[in-house]
Amino acid sequence: MPNPQGPVAVHDKAGVDARGLQVGRRLVAAQLALMGVLALLGGPALLAALLPTGAVPFVLAGAAPWVPWAGWTLVLAGIALGGWAIAANRPGNFNIHPAPRAGGRMVDAGPYRWIRHPMYGSVLFAGAGCVPAAAAWPAPGLALAGTAWIALAAVLAAKARLEEGWLLRAHPGYAAYRARTWRFVPGLY
Repeated sequence: MPNPQGPVAVHDKAGVDARGLQVGRRLVAAQLALMGVLALLGGPALLAALLPTGAVPFVLAGAAPWVPWAGWTLVLAGIALGGWAIAANRPGNFNIHPAPRAGGRMVDAGPYRWIRHPMYGSVLFAGAGCVPAAAAWPAPGLALAGTAWIALAAVLAAKARLEEGWLLRAHPGYAAYRARTWRFVPGLY
């Protein structure tokens, strides 16, 4: 009997269907586009904060001096979380697409002990660092950056839901792991 959800991908044992793979690709494209928007809006002010005083372009001179440093704090927190997640994982186990890798293993060490998607969390931290930095631009820059970050959070939440459905089928212990951990932020979500 044919599968009503479409053909099942043969690259893994998680029952990944073709429609799900297509949705996953679109979510990755949206994620990368939103990360690009945030980098374009916040990146100049973050980089300008590293320049000597007086070298800041006029358009970026309107922000309070602490704003880019607040952004850098969040960006560095994101980098630290991402680095910790990479250290806890093994090479080849990562995948930007939500479909689990063939032969991938479930990781529950390092930040994975508390959160199921630390790499998504690291992207959210770094993206959040671009939001206050975008305040250096005229008013629409901050609003656009805030909107892009909210959209990025929604895309990553959708990616996580899709991925978790497949992980439940691929790893027998995933349901228990999911019950004792948080998706992105311990104690919140």
